[in-house]
Amino acid sequence: MWAEQIILAVIGLSSGAVVAGGLFAFLIELGVIADFADRTHTADHLLLYEDAAALGGIVGNLFFLFHVPVPFGRWLLPLFGLLAGMFVGCWSMALAEILNVFPIFVRRLKIVRYISAFILSMALGRGVGAVLYFFKNW
Repeated sequence: MWAEQIILAVIGLSSGAVVAGGLFAFLIELGVIADFADRTHTADHLLLYEDAAALGGIVGNLFFLFHVPVPFGRWLLPLFGLLAGMFVGCWSMALAEILNVFPIFVRRLKIVRYISAFILSMALGRGVGAVLYFFKNW
């Protein structure tokens, strides 16, 4: 009985480590963190940013697994949601940029002149949708 539980724990932890490693490698390969460091002119701290992203994933999983209570969690939730939404939005934009989605889309629809309004409208639509979803489930 104990041997079965230990084997399952080892398999689960190993699988989780492999999946998390793949996710963070994908995140770094997309260049999201490097792009943030480049835009803020703090590229000399790139390894620190990558370590912080990995540590955030590890701590978040530990909080989820062990149900760690967060003080003022109800008040911090909107801030976390805003920051997480911004991060996921940047991540999806980086993926679209890597796949050259926007240059092809802009060329086909002939909207070169209005690209800034197009991107702003996508961001505002995402933000309004998130706010509506947030207050609907509050």
